[in-house]
Amino acid sequence: MTLDEAWRILQEKQFKRTKNRDTILQFFSENDRYLTALEVKNFMEEDNPGISFDTIYRNLSTFSDLGILEETDLNGDRHFRMQCDPGVHHHHFICTACGKTRSISHCPMEMITVNLPDYEVEGHKFEIYGKCPLCVAK
Repeated sequence: MTLDEAWRILQEKQFKRTKNRDTILQFFSENDRYLTALEVKNFMEEDNPGISFDTIYRNLSTFSDLGILEETDLNGDRHFRMQCDPGVHHHHFICTACGKTRSISHCPMEMITVNLPDYEVEGHKFEIYGKCPLCVAK
């Protein structure tokens, strides 16, 4: 997702363009990995020392609800990243050390639904966790 696409979505939903939203989206667009709210707060405190976690979480939740950010749970913490390939069904390998991701185009649901013949699956999320080659080498 580009910054222009993100702002188009926000404007369609009547959200104002603010400095905080702009800074958060810019930070995510420059980091192709999952980030925590603490990482966002630490980055934002350089220019806005009084920013609260409430402001950050409220914006992260809004961006996630609108499909601008993807969200996952790593080690008990919510992590976010800019939505990649909106509208394209895919899954991720997520590095537990650095947060970088790699898209996986094959969907395992085809094999799983064979074992659920009388069930109606409404959605799914498939993620693989481990270390990327750079983190393994460290």
